[in-house]
Amino acid sequence: MILAVAGGKGGVGKSTVALNLAGELDAVVVDADLAMADLAARRGPDLHDVLAGRADPVETVREDGAVDLLPCGRTLAGARAGDVTELVAAVEAVADAYGRVVVDCPAGMAADAGMPLLAAEAAVLVTSAREFALADAVRTRELARELDAGLAAVALNRAGDRPPTGPVRRALGAPVVAVPDDDRVRRAGRHGSPVAAVAPESSAARRFAALAEETRLATEARSSVP
Repeated sequence: MILAVAGGKGGVGKSTVALNLAGELDAVVVDADLAMADLAARRGPDLHDVLAGRADPVETVREDGAVDLLPCGRTLAGARAGDVTELVAAVEAVADAYGRVVVDCPAGMAADAGMPLLAAEAAVLVTSAREFALADAVRTRELARELDAGLAAVALNRAGDRPPTGPVRRALGAPVVAVPDDDRVRRAGRHGSPVAAVAPESSAARRFAALAEETRLATEARSSVP
């Protein structure tokens, strides 16, 4: 399974959702935000090296953290040196080796945002309750449809006490899981860990588990269609 975590607007928490979903799904998370990498990793080869032909994607996966990770470099020079069209093959190679992959997509609608969706079997959209973020999510949903990445679920991230899950579901046409704003999620993420590893009984951990379950159900239904 290859799952893309996407969102039209930066700053909505895509990387956080990708990390926590990967933890719930026992998947490798691939940081495919080539210019704005956000998932912590130690030194060594990264996705920039893979796309430049200097490293093997499977051998670049780090297994020394709470979640297996194919990290991305954080320099513009590294981003420019790689061939973004090689991303699909890299992600598929990791999926062949590990079974499940969650790809943290870049924000926006550029070609580097489309490549992970092209590789994915399904997508999770991350948005907030703000009107402009929802409009960007609608545009990203259309891009996912064009690239045949079915929309599995929507993460309404950093939601308040009364999240507008109904209106968001009607706007995007997929199950919506509201994830509460919890500083433990951010603290865990800074160390490369999902919140379930440090606060398994928290509301946020339960919500990420629910999001993973919605994703499983949607991908299973999609794969059963002849």
